[in-house]
Amino acid sequence: MTRLLIALLCLSFAPSSFALNTKRAGPEEVELKFKLPPPVPLSPEEAMKAFAVEKGFRIELVASEPMIEAPVAMSFDDQGRLYVCEMRGYMHDLSGAGEKEPTGRVSLLEDTNGDGRMDKATAFLDGVVMPRAVMAVNGGALIAVPPQLLFCKDTNGDGVADVKEVVATDFGTLGGQPEHMANSPVWAMDNAIWSAGYSTRFKLRSGVWQKDAGLGRGQWGLCQDDHGRLYFNYNSDMLRADLLPTEAFARNPLLRNATSINAKLAADQKLYPAHPTPGVNRGYDEKTLSAEGKLQKPTGTCGALIYRGDTFPAEYRGNAFVPEPSANLVKRFTLSETDGLVKATNTAKGSEFLTSTDERFRPVNACNGPDGALYLVDMYRGIIQHQSFLTHYLIANIQARKLETPFNMGRIWRIVPEGSSAKPVKVAKDAKLLTHANGWVRDTAQRLIVESADASAVPVLKELLQNESPLAREHALWTLDGLAAITPDIVKTALADKSEHVRAAAARVAPRDYVFDLAAEKHPLVLANLAIKTISDAALAPLLATHGKNALIREAALTGLRGKEAAFAKTLAQTPSDGSKAVIGALAELIALAGKAGPIADMLDLASNSPENRDTILKGLAKTDSKSKTVKLVWLEQSPPTLKLPADLEKRLVWPGKPGAPAPPVIKSLTETQTALFEKGKTIYATLCAACHQPHGFGLDGLAPPLVDSEWVLGKTDVLARIVMHGLAGPVKVAGRTYNLAMPPLPQLTVAGVLTYIRREWEHTSSAVETKTVTAIREQEKGRLMMWTEKELKNLGKKK
Repeated sequence: MTRLLIALLCLSFAPSSFALNTKRAGPEEVELKFKLPPPVPLSPEEAMKAFAVEKGFRIELVASEPMIEAPVAMSFDDQGRLYVCEMRGYMHDLSGAGEKEPTGRVSLLEDTNGDGRMDKATAFLDGVVMPRAVMAVNGGALIAVPPQLLFCKDTNGDGVADVKEVVATDFGTLGGQPEHMANSPVWAMDNAIWSAGYSTRFKLRSGVWQKDAGLGRGQWGLCQDDHGRLYFNYNSDMLRADLLPTEAFARNPLLRNATSINAKLAADQKLYPAHPTPGVNRGYDEKTLSAEGKLQKPTGTCGALIYRGDTFPAEYRGNAFVPEPSANLVKRFTLSETDGLVKATNTAKGSEFLTSTDERFRPVNACNGPDGALYLVDMYRGIIQHQSFLTHYLIANIQARKLETPFNMGRIWRIVPEGSSAKPVKVAKDAKLLTHANGWVRDTAQRLIVESADASAVPVLKELLQNESPLAREHALWTLDGLAAITPDIVKTALADKSEHVRAAAARVAPRDYVFDLAAEKHPLVLANLAIKTISDAALAPLLATHGKNALIREAALTGLRGKEAAFAKTLAQTPSDGSKAVIGALAELIALAGKAGPIADMLDLASNSPENRDTILKGLAKTDSKSKTVKLVWLEQSPPTLKLPADLEKRLVWPGKPGAPAPPVIKSLTETQTALFEKGKTIYATLCAACHQPHGFGLDGLAPPLVDSEWVLGKTDVLARIVMHGLAGPVKVAGRTYNLAMPPLPQLTVAGVLTYIRREWEHTSSAVETKTVTAIREQEKGRLMMWTEKELKNLGKKK
């Protein structure tokens, strides 16, 4: 969740046995430079006095201990009740005591007298291990209790969940590192439920949970803006966003470095804490702290919020509010948009939107509320860094300043403008609420209508497509899509809308066979969405010849061109332009990253026959994954055309008769028995493995690493067999990239078949895996219950 903790004192400390991960533990001898007394835990009333909030605002207490303990997430339902997820087992001491105990719960809080303070709490779901997320939905709530995502509902009115339906079984792992697991499910404007750190999206249709592919990105926290764009962060990067539909990029796994998804929004992320904070996890590094001992850059960013309420002044709407618990503050960014590109500007010049001098103030999530206020989830504790990442320096701080306890406190805060008297809104299944000024109300009304699958709402929704509010028109369009009520006439009307965001949404919801008038559109955001949905290469080529230099449009088009890069490049070369050249270069890069002989040979032929694109093509083909230390040789069937190849490309290519070239690999044909294993493995892979590693074998960022050309797949078979039989706990490095994921054990599979398949598919030429080899390993490792780690597997190789 974060990489931090507060603590300070001018003493020297010897190495501690608590820094459990030696690779991350930092220097063993540490000096704590700032002499401050151990902080005293503050009551909510005392903590209130430690806050400094931007002028014109005030902070109010909504709930606190003992009503709630160790809160990490919250979600309002349509009746204004508040679900609070309490991770009560988290880090009771430096060894992580408590994490295996079923002490977690989700409480349902109510304000029964309307004074703004929660006064009634019911244990909606109790006795669970380390719950980490909650989202109100369908009269109940989605609750993350790793490895399960549960839908829980109270059907008899006592406030306690009596329905517990398993929606997913891979929503994190039991045990492991809480900060690197799936979290923060959000019902987005596209009627899909997205989560941070998780690649599957869900849709609820007529009471049935449907699953579909997305992209896994972000670390802790997920939210959306008024147009449904998803925003997230990483511990040291406060705000990122997907500027185009996230699901489109799942179609082309090689577009990992696209600028239109996982886009970094804020260049200036300097922090201004209200007091010294030298006890952060890397506080020993001189670049981390200022001379006054204050954290300078984020290290523990948590759940951000795009403010979409109607209570704050107009200039605050659409701003990003980002908690940084390591610095005990909430930062505000203003967001601006130009041609579909979003930029975040740091509003702080020596101060922050909210700061506290209370070192236990740990804001871990920010949320919009039904009253238009901004809500904060405060975990309120000393230790928030997980044991897996503790450094000797941080351990010394914790021990010196007595920060291990208490761990059973927690607060929910609300920030409102001075003089505000806004009250929560109870939301009904009413399409007219899509015109409401509060984004939370609009979102909830849309969700309720889609959940109901009530076709009687369609006429009113069609009327709303003519509403004066572009946001109402956009919500109406997506609500119609959620009801499966989109028609060509609706799309035609929306594509002529004055708002580019409504037109972009129209492109997204249009039937797959809808024929767009691409020449009629000029806005880059709309053109990018049209490029994603256009299935005709003949129609796409002129669009890219004109607009291919625009990264948003170019990347959008590339999502749908996997497997036909060379053919499309040839088509595009017939319309010479700067846009065509930019796209052809990008296609060459994708072909280089795939590393397959046929497409590379086709692009070399195109370079030979298209002088105006030659340099661009060769530069693209010379592209390699910068994180990979190995160079994969590509064997061409014949010598390429006479071209001056870039050194990196020439070194990579091998062909018959090339001077100094190694002999081609000897590919041993599979026996009849091995072929049968291959075919069985192929079927198993398609039905089980492809959901994560994908049919193309390139995996999915945030979900599963690539198998194509993986050193683990093509390496020692005994290591690979152990991974499948017992699982693998991250982090693990594959082709130069680190994946902090977990692969579950799959001992029930025909292991030899699956391994033979992945070692011979995708132009792999490695040996088959024999059944007797797997049988021997099963016997050797019988009784093993733990997943393997990368270190264990590498040491295993050394022993042999």
